[in-house]
Amino acid sequence: MFAPHTIRGFEVNLLDIPLYAPFGISGGAQAVANNVLVTLMLADGTTGYGEAAPLPPYNGETQADAVGVLTAARSWLLERSFTDWRVVAEEFRRLGGGGCGSAQYAFELALLDALTRSAGLPLWKYFGGASTTLETDMTVTTGSPAEAAEAARAIRARRIRQIKVKVGGAGGPEHDLARLTAIHAVAPTAPLILDGNAGLSRGHASTLVSGLRDRGITPVLLEQWLAKDDLAGMRALREESGWTVAADESVCSVQDVERIAAAQAAQVINIKLMKAGIATALDIVVAARAAGLGLMIGGNVESILAMTGSACFATGQGGFQFADLDTPLFLATNPFTGGFALDGGLISVAAITAGHGVQPHHA
Repeated sequence: MFAPHTIRGFEVNLLDIPLYAPFGISGGAQAVANNVLVTLMLADGTTGYGEAAPLPPYNGETQADAVGVLTAARSWLLERSFTDWRVVAEEFRRLGGGGCGSAQYAFELALLDALTRSAGLPLWKYFGGASTTLETDMTVTTGSPAEAAEAARAIRARRIRQIKVKVGGAGGPEHDLARLTAIHAVAPTAPLILDGNAGLSRGHASTLVSGLRDRGITPVLLEQWLAKDDLAGMRALREESGWTVAADESVCSVQDVERIAAAQAAQVINIKLMKAGIATALDIVVAARAAGLGLMIGGNVESILAMTGSACFATGQGGFQFADLDTPLFLATNPFTGGFALDGGLISVAAITAGHGVQPHHA
């Protein structure tokens, strides 16, 4: 749908953004978002922006990995003429981007942002225009029960309804139960999404399910409690708990969706564009829908730039039951203007008129 274009400029810069407090998951914590900013210019002068947000505790990717892949691509990208962005995206993947999902997303987002800005088309509409709003949760990261209760109070004070809680960190199931009990005490009606980031053993998971049931706490979603390859354990977790299970780390490709479906290991797929890029995510949506699986949109520790790309993707495609696009709220500074609007937990992309609408302050 786009006219022929040529890539005339491609810049890669470090994007280090401090957090108010370390963002802890079961595999570790991050005190600074060590991200990467991609700036791509077309021959007509239109500029697009992308962001890589590698998260070492999540999948091992580092800022250096993303910078290396993106910088290496500059040699063949400059003066590259094309009519189909997916052809260029596949070339990027084949020449190195496939080994670093955050770099793949940063490139594809910058490319699509430039193309849709040039066409005067909002990115959410390019992705299908199914809707313009989405309800996000907000996360309680790892920490003490007192810290968990304080975080839950702050989330409700923001008028955010759904609370996501990181579980599986140090301290075992009793520590998780103490934190969840504290959260439930201050936010008894909040729907709870419990995210293990593949850090729980089967025994930890079983104890946690039993303890939650004893306390009358019923989560709406168990997100990737077990190791990413333990599909039998994931199915058993669903059968034991009776609660909905989501796969995150387990799903980075269409083939992964097919394995999850065949094993009946999960009922929801968490799609993170940082895992493998936009083109792959579009294919994953198709495969998940064909398999009758629900959809969730998530991300790493990202600024408003990358998260707006994900919001445009999910609203445009439609049908996402869960959304976890809260990390801009954890960043101590915002080096950008534009992006989605947030009212309580309601994300809106309706005011975005071209591309994803985000650009650096200095642009």
